[in-house]
Amino acid sequence: MEKKYCAIYLSGTGNTKFCVSKLIKLLDENAPIVAIEDDAVIHTVKTYENIIFGYPVQFSNAPKMVRDFILENKDLWRGKKVLCVATMGAFSGDGAGCAARLLKKCGAFILGGLHLKMPDSVCDSKLLKKSDEEKIQIIRHAEEKIERLVLQIKSGKFPQDGLSIFAHVAGLFGQRLWFYNKTKHYSGKLKIDQTLCVGCGNCVHICPMKNISLEGGDISTRGKCTMCYRCISLCPKKAITLVGKRIYQQYRAENYTNKLIISDR
Repeated sequence: MEKKYCAIYLSGTGNTKFCVSKLIKLLDENAPIVAIEDDAVIHTVKTYENIIFGYPVQFSNAPKMVRDFILENKDLWRGKKVLCVATMGAFSGDGAGCAARLLKKCGAFILGGLHLKMPDSVCDSKLLKKSDEEKIQIIRHAEEKIERLVLQIKSGKFPQDGLSIFAHVAGLFGQRLWFYNKTKHYSGKLKIDQTLCVGCGNCVHICPMKNISLEGGDISTRGKCTMCYRCISLCPKKAITLVGKRIYQQYRAENYTNKLIISDR
């Protein structure tokens, strides 16, 4: 009898949602897929023993929102079997291991770790721009890796990306030590250009942290940005930035997966 899974995730521009959705549907086509900010997530985790937990890596670290979610619900994980899936733009070292170590401390059994390279979600850094063709190729490689590993997982052999001591050292010294202050706390550096903002409210409704508010036509932030880039990628006026000072491109995974499907026909 095949194992029953559920999947939970944090996704900003759609990378992690895409990867986790493909993985879980190949493992168990009836499995629920729930965002960690969804009200149903606690009940879902309680109901299932085998859990796929996906999130984007930020400077070789799990997002603050993911770490808080694990620790604030520490009793939830005891006895659960978890596969950590980390998506990244280039390098993470121990991206999957960051959440795996916390989950293990909370009593979870770590089935494995999976690293998947996806187009970088940072849209306000010129250095990280990629062409449409490059993005489609990256997504194609991620899909191929998932399809290949599902066959192994079904036979009981889970990937171990990011879980070794060597991966831990690579992540620690490669990025986390140098950029720790960027991921230690929620960011208060989200910037909204009031001269461009038209008060549509998109960012208010999609923020997983409820960090943005719109009152009387005035938009403001509360300093609790989890750096998912969801609002930046969806702002119709390109009025929101975090790392850079202007938007060079807006990336949403579904736009490129649709192009990939069309190119395969």
